[in-house]
Amino acid sequence: MAKRIREKAAIRQENADKRPRAVAKYVRISPDKVRIVLDIIRGVKYTDAVAILKNTQKAACEPLLKVLNSAAANAENNLSLSKSDLYVAECYANAGPILKRIRPRAKGSAARINKRTSHITVVLDVKAE
Repeated sequence: MAKRIREKAAIRQENADKRPRAVAKYVRISPDKVRIVLDIIRGVKYTDAVAILKNTQKAACEPLLKVLNSAAANAENNLSLSKSDLYVAECYANAGPILKRIRPRAKGSAARINKRTSHITVVLDVKAE
């Protein structure tokens, strides 16, 4: 039994994605709002993506910039890659848990308010020339 578990772990580690990545979980912004900005920076060089995020006036830009910088730091420190060679290979925002709240309405009824959260993932890669 233990041998099989070790074999499976070795296979999983071989097939693991070696690209630098960063994940921000439970970010209190709707995934739909984050995806609008993610579509802008997908496939763009790291330095250009940072410039775009700093000059775009969307609420999602601040947490996205943090995740992007974290992924670049992971690439630099863990894989010894240069920040100038990196580009945004993948980026996506999945839905996290929804905080459900209630708002009083007319005649004693109530309306549901959904406060959505996101899990933001950014994967960087080196441009092959």
